[in-house]
Amino acid sequence: MKNSNKSNSPVYLSLITAITASLCCITPLLAILAGSSGLVTMFAWLEPFRPYLMGLTIGILVFAWYLKLRSKTQKEIECACNEEEKISFWQSKNFLFIITVFTALMLAFPYYANVFYTTTKKEIMVVAENNIEKKVVEIEGMTCSGCEAHVESEVNKLPGIISVKASYENSNTAVEYDKSLVKEDEIYRAINKTGYKVIPKIKE
Repeated sequence: MKNSNKSNSPVYLSLITAITASLCCITPLLAILAGSSGLVTMFAWLEPFRPYLMGLTIGILVFAWYLKLRSKTQKEIECACNEEEKISFWQSKNFLFIITVFTALMLAFPYYANVFYTTTKKEIMVVAENNIEKKVVEIEGMTCSGCEAHVESEVNKLPGIISVKASYENSNTAVEYDKSLVKEDEIYRAINKTGYKVIPKIKE
């Protein structure tokens, strides 16, 4: 049984690395559920390491499947016969399959994270041209597309927002709004409410 436990260790390791790789993207959602915006940037420092953690996770999973599917040696077959013990669920291919699916979902989280954020249905607005204001707000702390959805969702809740497009790659959010209905400060507060930080300098 000791050998079985050892051969199962890559499974648990892949689970740990997958969760670690996704922490920076999952934290904003956890922050919403917990009602604490301070959680959002807690794991942002992990973002530069995400590609390496993803590679490590995939490598460990491949190794785990190799161990599970490879042909057993005569010695291992004899040991199994001597033990006369059924393989537990935790050491089965079914468990490894479940871990593989869960790991894939964790690694892909940034690509479907936006489904967890409410999208405010925008009514068609008739706005006087002299009331339309466009701003590009610099933001710190966004690390993935899930962060973009978080910011866009919060800003869209404000009245007078015509359009909002966040970009974690450019570390900013482009906002078009009716200045007679919403003020700059309200937009900044909405962004800061998400836990990401507005950088005071604004590009026109």
